[in-house]
Amino acid sequence: MKRLAILITLLLAFAGPTMAIAAEPQASLPEIEDEVMCPVCGTLLGLSHSPAAERQRVFIRKLIDQGKDKEEIKDALVAEYGGQVLAMPENRGIDVWAYAVPVIGFGLAAIGVIWAIVAWRRRRPGPDEEQTESGPSREEDERLDQDMARFDL
Repeated sequence: MKRLAILITLLLAFAGPTMAIAAEPQASLPEIEDEVMCPVCGTLLGLSHSPAAERQRVFIRKLIDQGKDKEEIKDALVAEYGGQVLAMPENRGIDVWAYAVPVIGFGLAAIGVIWAIVAWRRRRPGPDEEQTESGPSREEDERLDQDMARFDL
């Protein structure tokens, strides 16, 4: 029993760091390419084939080889190329408006549509209300008959 406890302790001592390393999220180039932009053409890095995009890929591969995670790589890219390199804006400062403006616009549009529907329904006469106009007046009927008679052959 004592030997089994020592064996399990040794196994956990050696397997623990290996499991911790395996548990850390490893960054990959295709994953990062979908989240950063080419500094020259402004498209996703995965879609760009410019020389600047190739230099950026080399920079990312170098950081991956150093064992950096995705957030550290993004921070290094922002430090190297500026904030416009991120495909998604950060959640602070003026970048919050990139998320807020569409949500606010959609909300205002929904309120406007609801208001228009309510106003339109209020203006329509109900089924039990009398129609104020029953048709053309006698003078309009006579004029229409005269106009139609002119075109009859």
